[in-house]
Amino acid sequence: MKKADITEFFRRLQERDPEPQGELDYTNSYTLLVAVALSAQATDIGVNKATKALFEIISTPEQMLELGEVRLKDHIKTIGLFNTKARNVIKAAQTLVDNFGGVVPENRDDLETLAGVGRKTANVVLNIAFGHPTIAVDTHLFRVGNRTRMAVGKTPLAVEKKLEKAIPKEFMRHAHHWLILHGRYICKARRPSCPTCPVEDLCPFREKTVVDPL
Repeated sequence: MKKADITEFFRRLQERDPEPQGELDYTNSYTLLVAVALSAQATDIGVNKATKALFEIISTPEQMLELGEVRLKDHIKTIGLFNTKARNVIKAAQTLVDNFGGVVPENRDDLETLAGVGRKTANVVLNIAFGHPTIAVDTHLFRVGNRTRMAVGKTPLAVEKKLEKAIPKEFMRHAHHWLILHGRYICKARRPSCPTCPVEDLCPFREKTVVDPL
């Protein structure tokens, strides 16, 4: 995709949704961290249902430690891999208390020292909680990056690095959300909604859907 097309691509997405928001519910940077960690291999809707009651009583890592792993499992047992996730959330809470004074660090390297937190989770937290222009490549961004030829890569990291170079600076702050929402609702894995896509004419994807799927 040409530089001018990429600029127009994001200009249109910005015009449609000037202030895009993530779809995970949270109350502060700590509950955001927990929600994102829990969302691995799970839907945002499913995570939100599981954390609704949890986040009414938990807002700090200290409170999470007091709740404990067993009771945490009761809250998140509807989420896939909940046993492993509960264990990691408790370990991460302990690390936050021991090493960071109970405060979520504004640094990717520090975030990745927390159990269950990889590069993608760290990037989401940095972007949403702290306003960093990071790109968290999930399955949606990976698909959109490759389909549009904006960022062709065989790994999430490769796509992330190419997107960082390709996306104009003025769009970097919200690019992560625009691409996720675009991939989730329009540029879907099966039968993308090409006829209603606002950037269809800019996209070189060859297997476009001719009739919008019901």
